[in-house]
Amino acid sequence: MAKTAKEKQEQNDAVIARNKRARHDYHILETWEAGIVLTGTEVKALRDGRANLTDAYGNVRDGEVFLLNMHVSPYEQGNTFNHEATRTRKLLLHRNEIRRLIGSVERQGLTLVPLDLHFTKGKVKVTLALAKGKQQHDKREDLRRRDDEREMARVARAR
Repeated sequence: MAKTAKEKQEQNDAVIARNKRARHDYHILETWEAGIVLTGTEVKALRDGRANLTDAYGNVRDGEVFLLNMHVSPYEQGNTFNHEATRTRKLLLHRNEIRRLIGSVERQGLTLVPLDLHFTKGKVKVTLALAKGKQQHDKREDLRRRDDEREMARVARAR
C-alpha cells in the first residue's frame, strides 16, 4: 500500500528520541533547534528509531558546539561502514547563536542538554536547551505539584 503525501510528511516530522530525564533534572531556560552532522549509517539507524539521549550533553569548544554521549545503535546492514555508537557529533548553529551559548555556558555555568531528536523536512535536528541543574528539593517539589494537579483533575472529572 502506497503512502500518501500527508502520511510521508507526518513520518518525516516524527520525533526519533526524547530525553525524559532532562526536564526532571534541569530547569529549562532557553531552547534552540540545531542541525547535526551524521554519517549515512547513523541516519538509517535513526530512521529505525535507534537512539538514546539520556546521558547526552552539549559542549562548546573552539567556537563550535558538539553533542557528546548520544548513543545511536549501529545499523544492522552497515557492515564495515558502521559508525561508532557514542562518537562526538558536531551541531550546526548560526554564529550568533554559538556566541550566545558560549557566554551562557562559560560565564553563568549553565549546561547544554538535548531535549529531543527529530526529523524536519528530511533532515535530522536536535532540540538543544540551555539549562540549570535542579536541586533534590526542587525535584520533589515538582513531583508533589504534578501529583496535586493530577488529583485535582481526577476530582473535577468525578463531579
